[in-house]
Amino acid sequence: MASIPRLHFDTFGLVPAVAQQHDTGEVLMLAWMNSEAIAETLATGRVCYWSRSRKALWRKGETSGQVQRLIELRTDCDSDSVLLLVDQTGVACHTGRRSCFYTAWQDGAAVELAAPLVDPATLYG
Repeated sequence: MASIPRLHFDTFGLVPAVAQQHDTGEVLMLAWMNSEAIAETLATGRVCYWSRSRKALWRKGETSGQVQRLIELRTDCDSDSVLLLVDQTGVACHTGRRSCFYTAWQDGAAVELAAPLVDPATLYG
């Protein structure tokens, strides 16, 4: 089993985790991980997060099939956040978009940069 990196977790036992497509550099999403999610991710190679709303581990793609395979886990200079270089299957966002970062602020207005690629009802039933 892979060793868990030394991290500085917040008061809730979490660190922010940015998922980035390993070969294109596309930023896909931001989520949260606790030590158990990190350990599972390193052990299985399938990205697992901590769901703050469900208060449970959330294995990316367990209901939608849109999984993230870990290529590399990196920590930042302060060891209080992680960067996950992943191979994303399908879309990363629960809205059916490839990336959660699909809105840009341009000239004082929100501009939608990407339409959904998949209907969320198809992903989640």
